[in-house]
Amino acid sequence: MADIYELSIALDLRDDLSEGEIADLRWHLGQGPRPATLSVVREFPVVVEDDRGELVTEDSPAPLLGCHDTALKAGGALTSVLLPRKGGWALTARQEAHPDDFDRVGELLVWLAARAEGHHARFDGSVRVGWTRFYEEDEPRPLVVRDGGVGWPS
Repeated sequence: MADIYELSIALDLRDDLSEGEIADLRWHLGQGPRPATLSVVREFPVVVEDDRGELVTEDSPAPLLGCHDTALKAGGALTSVLLPRKGGWALTARQEAHPDDFDRVGELLVWLAARAEGHHARFDGSVRVGWTRFYEEDEPRPLVVRDGGVGWPS
């Protein structure tokens, strides 16, 4: 059994994103090259074994929502797209995520929620960014950002 979750994001973003932020976001979605300076998620620590067999932490940037392929567990296709729309941007993504990646993906989702159009906000101040489901379950659950954190499934 694998700990894989389907992650579906559907957001309308405001039009006040800078060119650098758009470039960074496109990279995370697998739609463009990696910018020289990352401004959205800045650190990608990964523990690896060095030549002496010691564990060291390296920075290993990788797009967080950039898979464009068949899904391994959730079925269907994995994709992400960012398109201009009147008054802003439309973002849609469907990816698979492991709980080990929730913190880093969550950092991106918190950033996105802060730039989402007002209709994504809920009465309690949370922002619905999409849905998630364990790959063996049928029913998706709302994925919300509240108080600077993501309500991941437990």
